Amino acid sequence: MKVQDMSFKEGQEFKIRVKPKDDCDAFSINIGHDAENIAMHFNPRFDHGGDVNTIVFNSLSGGGWGDEHREGNFPFARGEECKFHINFNMEQFYIKLPDGSMVNFPNRLGDVKYKYFTFGGQAKIIGIKIK
Repeated sequence: MKVQDMSFKEGQEFKIRVKPKDDCDAFSINIGHDAENIAMHFNPRFDHGGDVNTIVFNSLSGGGWGDEHREGNFPFARGEECKFHINFNMEQFYIKLPDGSMVNFPNRLGDVKYKYFTFGGQAKIIGIKIK
């Protein structure tokens, strides 16, 4: 799924509910300007690319990926609906995970407004809200 001209601004909260499939290996959310400039790549991996129960973060600038950041807290379960919230400022993305814990990822592009959103992988979007 791809959404363009979405307008997600600093100070707003992006709420998303997803349901990973029973055989889900991974899913991902990208927030940025376009396919070549992604401020935050959020990629929960159940068992993918050598990662097991790990959230992988990264960013893409001018088509080039940055250094990956891995988070060991993994409050996702295959086949179970979950929700998480994302907000950001010029320096950081703040992600509230389904268990209520928080993780941060640097806002490497440093902008205060993004308009591009993609979702992929073996999960279904149940709902999205920006407020």
